[in-house]
This record gives sequence, C-alpha cells and structure tokens, in this order.
Amino acid sequence: MTGGRTAVLVVSYGSSAMVAENLGRTALPHGALVVVVDNYTTEHERQAARARAEQEGWELVTPETNLGFGAGMNAAARRAAGSDAAAYVLLNPDAYLEGDGVSRLAAAVIADPGTVVAPLVVRPDGGHFSSEMELDLDTGSVRRIREGRRYPDSEMWLSGACFAISRAMWDKLGGFDDDYFLYWEDVDLSVRAARAGAVLKVDDTVRAVHSAGGTQADETRTAGKSPVYYFYNVRNRLVFAAQHLDRRRQRRWARRAVPAAWHILMRGGRRQLLHPTRTILPAVRGTMSGLAYLRRRRRAGAEVS
Repeated sequence: MTGGRTAVLVVSYGSSAMVAENLGRTALPHGALVVVVDNYTTEHERQAARARAEQEGWELVTPETNLGFGAGMNAAARRAAGSDAAAYVLLNPDAYLEGDGVSRLAAAVIADPGTVVAPLVVRPDGGHFSSEMELDLDTGSVRRIREGRRYPDSEMWLSGACFAISRAMWDKLGGFDDDYFLYWEDVDLSVRAARAGAVLKVDDTVRAVHSAGGTQADETRTAGKSPVYYFYNVRNRLVFAAQHLDRRRQRRWARRAVPAAWHILMRGGRRQLLHPTRTILPAVRGTMSGLAYLRRRRRAGAEVS
C-alpha cells in the first residue's frame, strides 16, 4: 500500500465546540475526511453539532444514544470505510496535533500497514500524558516505558487519545471492543493488535496536546475526577483480565480488586472523598460490575490463550 486518503475520526459527547476548536488547531492533509460521531446528550447539542458539521465540512454520525468511546469510534470507522481512506487517525475531542502531525502519522501506517503509530501526547503545560506505555500482566499496574526498562511480563499499549492505524489493520482487528464503553479499550486494542502481528510505535517527534478530562468539564464537579471515570476504570480493569488473562492471573487481579480501586481513586486526591457518592460509590459499583463480568466469562467457559 503506497497511497490513499486519510480519515480523522473523533467521538464527541456534548463537546462539538471543543471538537471544532481542536480540529481548527490541527493541520489536515489535502483531501482528508473528518468523521465526527455526536454521541447523544441533548437536542440542543445535536443541533449545534449539525450546524458545526455543515460549516466545517465534517461527516457527522448521529446515534440516538451515547455509544461510548469504543463503539463511537467503530461507528466513525464504518462511515470512513465508505470512502477510499487508507489510514485512520483517531483523535480525542479534547486534543489536537501540532504541525503536520496528521500527515506524518498517516504516512507511517500507509507505508507500513502492519504498524500502529502514536505521537507523544502531552498536557497543555507540556507535561507527559502518554507515550510508550506498558501493562504489568501480573499486577495490572500501568506505567510509561523508560529507557527500555520493562516489567518481567508485560504488554505495550498506546493511548486512545491519539493514534494512527491502517484501514487494513483496523479491519483485521474488528475495531474496538464494545464491552468496554469507556477506558481500557485502547489497552485491549493494543494487546490484540500486537498479538495479531502489529508493531506498536511512538513517534516522539510528533506531538498531540491533550487536555485530559476536558470533555467532562461541563459536569458539576468539586474535586478529583468524574464518577464515570472511576466506575469504568475500575470495572474495565477486570473486563480486560476476563478477556486476556489465564485463570491464575484472573484470580490474582480479582483478589487485588479493592486495593486497585483505591489506587485509582487516589488519582483524584483525598479531598474528593468528602463526596463519596461521586467517588467511593462509583468505584464500589465498578468493582462489583467487573467481578460479575469475570464470573460470567468463567461460567461461559471462555478460554484465554
């Protein structure tokens, strides 16, 4: 594969103004297709998304419900598949690529469809958000890979905030797994891609700027992160275990479910615990939901290679 169109895929949730702002900061190659999925929030936001799509020339996908991130990206890719796009560049609504980042990422996967390539993702203050990341299969811990140092048994993964993938590789993987809805679907896709023979890379000469949590800025918040963040981060850790780990490791991750949930909660600081319905309760519910998913998979006799 030596050429082809680029499709930029974005999933929005009540954030059409933010999408327009960040796409406006992102240089698009000639002929690029932009597909925006407007996960339903309100009729007012739906109409705003339609108006912006018409103004900006986006292809707009308008599901009647909130599909979540993974299924939303799958819907965007299905729309893009109707074109001659050879490369998909996935971009969070609260992120933008600097310079010619879209062109460079797309060119990399068009030249080698067996690769998945991410930029260096930084916060607005320049601090690190993601690059080459790894998951410890023994404990479920995640961290940045530094100077090649790795856990004894780990999987590399790329953040869903921004990465490029060839259409051929996307089709081979079947896109994101809808079971995740939000969070960990990028870890799952990375692991499945690597096991299917893909090479995961970070081009740290390309930068994406990501305002983490920006899509939830309209929520009523006090301190810390959102209830949605806690529920799905806690739950989907166990969903991943159910899908990818052997029984011994599944039991280990299940035993560590409570301390793992506490560790995730502490990402938002202790002050937020003054509001347990927004923090502790979602984490408890996420733990219970994840353990129930794990039990269902075991009862169904699902085997993990």
